[in-house]
Amino acid sequence: MAAPAVFLTFDVEEFDLPVEYHQAISMHEQMEVGMNGLTAITPLLNQSNVECTLFTTANFAEHFPSTIKELSNQHEIASHTFYHSSFCNDDLLLSRQKLEEITGKKVVGLRMPRLKEVAVDDVKKAGYLYDSSINPTYIPGRYNKLNLPKIIYDEDGLIRVPTAVTPNFRIPLFWLMFKNAPYSLYKYWALQTLKRYGYLSLYFHPWEFTDISEYKLPSYVAKPCDKALLDKLYRLVEDLQKEGSEFISIENYLKNNSPHF
Repeated sequence: MAAPAVFLTFDVEEFDLPVEYHQAISMHEQMEVGMNGLTAITPLLNQSNVECTLFTTANFAEHFPSTIKELSNQHEIASHTFYHSSFCNDDLLLSRQKLEEITGKKVVGLRMPRLKEVAVDDVKKAGYLYDSSINPTYIPGRYNKLNLPKIIYDEDGLIRVPTAVTPNFRIPLFWLMFKNAPYSLYKYWALQTLKRYGYLSLYFHPWEFTDISEYKLPSYVAKPCDKALLDKLYRLVEDLQKEGSEFISIENYLKNNSPHF
């Protein structure tokens, strides 16, 4: 029997979150905070038994090409389009091409910034094999995806990889829930979901794991952050490994488990 699989994914991007809350922040500072976060999680990324998927904006990769190329030696680099704050359909292809140019490896996966909806045909035309832009739950003020499947499925020839929600009530196990739920409860939900489906798709942002307390963000977004949140993440990784879980990229999981990949 195959080991249960954990997709530990990070949206590697410029830190533009303050803009959503009407705070000016320069591109230089956005990149600096994003890179500080990536540096903070690097010891975790360097663990030999942890393989991740890093959904990376081409803009971020252009600023730090040597870092992204080095990370591609162990982890999957997938597309988070070109810019985090703006999007046009051309960015689907251009971001994939830029990431492939930097890493020297084929890019097959996509996650849209803020899980924005995008036409399946456009994603396929841009050369992607899978999309992980769906959180199949209800987030007030953001989206209502209660009608979509909770598990990996095929949509018109494109593999869709939803982020994890619990089997019974579609409780989302994304980054905000990890921040705000008591650890013991989050771990219970994660193990319940892992046991039911045989895999667990989680996503975070590197900037969460640096100090963002100086920005005027809602407390449920900003706290905890920095070392406190990083310690919590290490604890989750260790606890999931104790259950025999394998941390694997989405690409490698699909190669082994999807007949359409």
